[in-house]
Parts: sequence; C-alpha cells; structure tokens
Amino acid sequence: MIEPGPEFGQLFRSFEHTAFRLETRDLYKSANETRALEQFTVGEPVEMGWFQNWLSMIREATAAGRRFSRVRVVTTPLTVYSRFGIFCSEYTNEAGEDIRYLRRDVAPGLPDYDYWLFDSRKLVRMHFDSDENFLGGELIEDPAEIVKHSYWRDAAWHRAVRRDDFATEANDRHHQRSRSS
Repeated sequence: MIEPGPEFGQLFRSFEHTAFRLETRDLYKSANETRALEQFTVGEPVEMGWFQNWLSMIREATAAGRRFSRVRVVTTPLTVYSRFGIFCSEYTNEAGEDIRYLRRDVAPGLPDYDYWLFDSRKLVRMHFDSDENFLGGELIEDPAEIVKHSYWRDAAWHRAVRRDDFATEANDRHHQRSRSS
C-alpha cells in the first residue's frame, strides 16, 4: 500500500506522458478542503490557497507536455460535494487538467472504485475508509489488470461530458429544481 504523502505524491512527478483518474464516489473527505467546502456550501467566496500546490504541479506537468485527465462519475441530482467538485474543476481545467463528467446512470460496466492510471502501465487502486478518507493506493502491475483499467478509462472518456458543458447543464437543472420547490 502506498500511503498518502511523499511516496504517493511522487507518482504525479514521475509519470512520463499521461495520468488518468476515474472518480466514482459522491463524497471525499480531505482536511485540506474542509474550509473551502464550508465556504462554498454557504455561498461565501471560496479561498483557494489550499489548492495551489496541486494547480502548480498540473501547470508544470502540462507545460512539459504531460497530460492529466479525469472522469468523475456522479449521481444526479448532484450532491453538494459534487457541485463543489465542479467549482474546483474550473481551476484545474484552467491549469491544464482535462476533467470530464459522466452521470452514474449512463456508466454501467465501470468499476465502483477510484484508480489512477499512469502512462497506461502503472495502476494505483485507491482505498478509502467508511468515512470517505483516503487511506492510500494499491500498486497493481499485472498487465491484464492494466489493460482492463485502460479499457475502462477509454469507455468512460468516450461517454463523459466536458466539464464546462456539464457545469452548464447541472446549473440549469439545479435552478429548475429550485424554482419548482
């Protein structure tokens, strides 16, 4: 198990070409984002200082020609956390990561767990506790598992919607529900 911290962080500095993440959870807990999520939830301006290291790393990687991409599988109607994720993804997309969204009801056949796939040859299955805290990643080097996860990456990517398009659709649906309540 690769625990959160420097060893896990090294995965993002050492890949050569691509880093892809499939996100399947409707909630993640991270002490780093607690205050920002609270601000977002009550409609206050969100202080994004906690996010700057991640954004800097993405900018550096994409400037060097390396690519970050991600598909978030989400339940609709969106949870507050998923709406917060859309808000944050505006910053990550601007930094160079390509984040796309896939509604859970059109994501059959995909795994129900998160993973990172680096250069289509290094797979890290992510593990969380029952309170949604990240515990670490399991490095999997079995070629058959990597091929299967590469297939899932491609299938998810094919069906996913660009962040900006999904955000517009989600915002419209949220306002329609608010007006009908």
